Amino acid sequence: MTPDTRVLFDGQRLSATCDGAVAIVRLFNQPSGCMDADTEAELLALLGALESDPALQVVLLTGRDAGMFVRHYDVGVLEQRARQMASRGRRFSLDRPVPEAPLHRALGRIEASRRIFIAAINGTCMGGGFELALACDLRYAQAGDYRIGLPELNIGLLPGAGGTQKLWRVMGHAQALEALLLGRTFTPDEAAAAGLVHACVGDVMAHALGVAHELAGKPQPALGHIKALARRAGIGEPAAGLADERTLFCDTMVSDAALQRMAEMNAGARDISDRAAPLPPSTPGRAAP
Repeated sequence: MTPDTRVLFDGQRLSATCDGAVAIVRLFNQPSGCMDADTEAELLALLGALESDPALQVVLLTGRDAGMFVRHYDVGVLEQRARQMASRGRRFSLDRPVPEAPLHRALGRIEASRRIFIAAINGTCMGGGFELALACDLRYAQAGDYRIGLPELNIGLLPGAGGTQKLWRVMGHAQALEALLLGRTFTPDEAAAAGLVHACVGDVMAHALGVAHELAGKPQPALGHIKALARRAGIGEPAAGLADERTLFCDTMVSDAALQRMAEMNAGARDISDRAAPLPPSTPGRAAP
């Protein structure tokens, strides 16, 4: 069978192609490498297109250009918007929440999707660019001389696309608060040590693509259920999360994939540890057999 190598999207800020069951999304905006309104619109459009393609199991996001994932949101655009609001006397209060922008809706769709999203951070990744990476399920960083993090405080702002709410989930409350209050950014090695990324590797695309293809071979609906359950862990009532887990466990039990694999294991044809398909050796926490 010929591998699926279709072009999924070809825009002014991102492109997407198939590599089998993996969608590879490449972000770009020369010469700045910044995110802007066109990036938001195209990301939202791409996610809509992906949702209609059941063959795609994993989405890998990376920067098209060497040394650049997404620098941050375009501050020139932000200043222009800010001056327009200030000139109209706009003031903001917590009792009048600001509606979601396309970027917020796009990040929400990534988090809610049953597909697995991987950020292959190949260069500078700050502000809105890192908030995009934080919305992904897995993050890997290319070794190199660049920065990762949320430095918005240094220009009088705060992270506005989920950073203050999500950073603690990957590095803990105390360290996240310190990083946010100092506007601190991290080298790729420091980011891996602090938990912002899962690993810092020599060839991030090769590593992330290896993980992506392994995940694409994992059985559904279990893969999507695990993502949904893990993302809600620690949020809301624990009893509700446990009830959902029990229910979705039973849902996987009656799936065709589980019935076949359990039968193969009981017949001695499959090992539950799946030792025939180890994770790439550079992934921390799991050793290849």
